[in-house]
Amino acid sequence: MVVLEKTPEMEKESPDDEQVAQPKETKIYSLEILKIIKEAQQQHGLRHGDYQRYRGYCSRRLRRLRKVLKVPQGDRRHFKRRDILAAMVKDDKFLQVPLTMAERAWSYAMQLRTECNTEPRKKFHLISRLRKASAYALQLQELIENVNCDARTKLEAQAYVAWMQGSLQFELQLWKDAMTNLKKVEVVYGELASALSDTEQTIYKSRVEELAPNLRYCAYNIGDTTAIDDLMQMRGQLSNELLASLDSLIAQTREKQSSSSEITWRGKSCGVVPTRAKGLLIADEQLNQTLTKTTSLQGKIDLLEAHLIDCKDATAAVRDTFKAELKIRDDKSSVHHLISYLQYIRLSRTMERNLALVKIAEDTKKSKPQDIVRLYEAVLHNLVEISQLLDDETFLKEQEAKTKGYRAFRCFYMAQSLANLQRSREAMALYQRSLDHRRDALSDLAILPIELKESLIKLESLIEAAKCAVHAQSVLEEGQDDIGTVKQVKSKKPLVERLHEYREDPSLLTKTPNVCNIPPPMQSIPCKPLFFDLAFNMIEFPDLSDKTGDKKEEQAGITGFVKGLWGWGNK
Repeated sequence: MVVLEKTPEMEKESPDDEQVAQPKETKIYSLEILKIIKEAQQQHGLRHGDYQRYRGYCSRRLRRLRKVLKVPQGDRRHFKRRDILAAMVKDDKFLQVPLTMAERAWSYAMQLRTECNTEPRKKFHLISRLRKASAYALQLQELIENVNCDARTKLEAQAYVAWMQGSLQFELQLWKDAMTNLKKVEVVYGELASALSDTEQTIYKSRVEELAPNLRYCAYNIGDTTAIDDLMQMRGQLSNELLASLDSLIAQTREKQSSSSEITWRGKSCGVVPTRAKGLLIADEQLNQTLTKTTSLQGKIDLLEAHLIDCKDATAAVRDTFKAELKIRDDKSSVHHLISYLQYIRLSRTMERNLALVKIAEDTKKSKPQDIVRLYEAVLHNLVEISQLLDDETFLKEQEAKTKGYRAFRCFYMAQSLANLQRSREAMALYQRSLDHRRDALSDLAILPIELKESLIKLESLIEAAKCAVHAQSVLEEGQDDIGTVKQVKSKKPLVERLHEYREDPSLLTKTPNVCNIPPPMQSIPCKPLFFDLAFNMIEFPDLSDKTGDKKEEQAGITGFVKGLWGWGNK
């Protein structure tokens, strides 16, 4: 409570004035700490990681606050420290003074963190700045507790102090204390986010997400061996200053987990394995567990790409270590077998990365089938390279079965691309080819991986549906072609030549109907002969009276002969 001394002016006040002044004594102060510092950080340099600019802003802000509140620290010549006391608080701005001082010290510490990589002595200055920031945060909490503030302000003050102390203990490598304070921050901000509206929850949830990497880092250093998978997952999410220490921590962990037992692949020993390669082999075994815990496809791709870089570095280290032995071309030696093993890991993980990209492309509606075809061609190229690493009949059969399966998918998406180009015949042929590859791949069920087997089983229904769609599209295209040809005939053929056909022709109602061609086209007719056929009268025609029935019977004897000779005797 603020104790006010009575003055003569106050004694002269009326009772009404006392009632008016009473609410000022019971005023409730409020300070949204996280919202204020987040807005200031985003507007003054921290969006680009410029801590020096934010530190300068805090100094100017502090000077303006002390000037407005009339709480200067001495004059121009002499410095006299003046802390904000509970009796001095008359406005919310008084609470911002220790908050700004804590932010100024914290931003200076973060600036020194980026500089201590090249100058190790600045590490001590960094820790002293964090100690001062933690002291100012405690001063802010005490001030809020002694002043009449709302519950939200008190909770935010506790979370802010815990975060400052946790940051200091994290730098001092006091892992248990740091984890306790950071857990407290996570709980407080989580409860505040659940109690506030949707528009105000974003800031608190983002702060909780920022704490997750530090909590996992502390958990591993305390002795949680299962935290190595979480460290691998957050490798791409950490800030630059923690990446170096995290990589060294992961390397040390793999060296501890590496055993002196002999490493074998496909029933053959790899011989003496260098430390770098042994760490990679252990990381490859743990990567499967990490991938199962990762839900997003993009997160899996990031993990695989980081692992591929390690594979490349480990292979180069092995080649440098065994330069002399590699000059002897003996494919059966243990060194060649070890390099083949490392190349197999690299190619298989590359194939997994490409298949993850295929899933992303399938989920994206804007992706084209040609892009997926290129990814499957890269997968098939990886399988060809894998099959060349080892001369083993079982190994080659496994790669051949996978090749048949992925060829089926490649043919399917090639048919999809041709169907989009309205080339239905080629698309139907490729769909059938895809079914053939699928049947050949499923003939070796014992060799195929489970995921590929399930995908091939689903592929049949997709192919059948696509074939029906292509067939329907081809029928529609043929109908459209017929309509187009009719229109073309109507425009060229006149009405006189197509009277036997009934067609609706709107052009006949226009001013220039296509009824007939004027003038009509020329036709060929027979002309008058120049010469007569003179041999026509010399032709003797055969007697056809016996066939027509006009022939009479001959008269017998001389009488008949005389009658016939002289012409009498006949009617």
